[in-house]
Amino acid sequence: MSSHSLRRWSWIHKWSSLVCTVFMLLLCLTGLPLIYHHEIGHLLGNDVVAPEVRPGTGRASLDDVIAAGRALYPNKIMMYMSQEADEPKIWNVTLGDHPNDEHYKPIAVDARTAQVITEPAFEGGAFMSTMFRLHVDLFAGLPGKLFLGFMGLLLIVAIVSGVVLYAPFMRKLDFGTVRHGRSARLKWLDLHNLLGIVTLVWALVVGATGMVNTWADVLLDYWQATEIADMLGPYKGAAAPADMASIDAAVKLAESASPGMQVAFVAFPGTPFASPHHYGVYMRGNAAFSSRLYKPVLIDAQTGAITDQRDLPWYLTALLVSQPLHFGDYGGAWMQLLWALLDVATIVVLGSGLYLWVQRARAVKRHAQAVARGTDAAPVLARAGDAP
Repeated sequence: MSSHSLRRWSWIHKWSSLVCTVFMLLLCLTGLPLIYHHEIGHLLGNDVVAPEVRPGTGRASLDDVIAAGRALYPNKIMMYMSQEADEPKIWNVTLGDHPNDEHYKPIAVDARTAQVITEPAFEGGAFMSTMFRLHVDLFAGLPGKLFLGFMGLLLIVAIVSGVVLYAPFMRKLDFGTVRHGRSARLKWLDLHNLLGIVTLVWALVVGATGMVNTWADVLLDYWQATEIADMLGPYKGAAAPADMASIDAAVKLAESASPGMQVAFVAFPGTPFASPHHYGVYMRGNAAFSSRLYKPVLIDAQTGAITDQRDLPWYLTALLVSQPLHFGDYGGAWMQLLWALLDVATIVVLGSGLYLWVQRARAVKRHAQAVARGTDAAPVLARAGDAP
């Protein structure tokens, strides 16, 4: 690589890293407890546990489940109801003042008796809720999400440029060499490069999936403006349904139309995953990976008939796959541990990068002062471990 190219890549790596580092440190620090949000919720006693009932008790009507939730908040409307794949005894009912209410009310209802169990808090309580909002949007909504997405893009640029610089830098050194006994900056530079290469693939995966996740609102809006709008062609100009068909019958119809799948969640009319005229019943597979891939079944909210079953577009599939991958939710405890260790290693990479920049800036300042005094400035930069 020519010296000109090396300088150009060094400039790209320097500024892409500097701009995003503080925010990436924040995301790594807030993301660490989120990897274990289920476990933290369990330790704090926030788990929702279905009560014991008489053996053989069947599944309650979903209309009764909804009625139980709405009884607590009669002035709110239904937004969603969902079920965890490993907890079929509980329906999670969500109500709000309008279909996009961010201050919704979650209610856990027994799927067998249609009795309210509790109104669950976010797993981990106020602390985890704060970590989640900081990690997702900096408490700034869509602008915050898009800003963090841009920081994720800069992280990817920093990683790629760092790989380009790593090859010529390590040409005369064995892989993994950490030079001790010289300057502290040189030792941290070697550690920075080593950990950067070790965490390379993970950082790219987490950075890319995190960036995709920040586009969720935009992708949903695009889906509504294209495919949903196309599906709603026959309903153009029609008023929203005044009388709603049975949700229990709608879900049973969706289950019969999707053999081998189970209900993941139901979106009610007007919410981003449905339309003003439809229930959106989202089915999922039973395997670890297929359980993340949803098949939407649109059901006319007034007649209860299936009107469309088209698959999600590739960009929403990518979004749904990236969300659990971002937090290491695919592989159980071992994958969570790996994600946590790599997260800590990335914190060291980011922190050492800031340290190296500060030390480099100090060395340049001392160099300028030495030049002004008319003394030899070369030892100043040498002591600072001035290396690519």
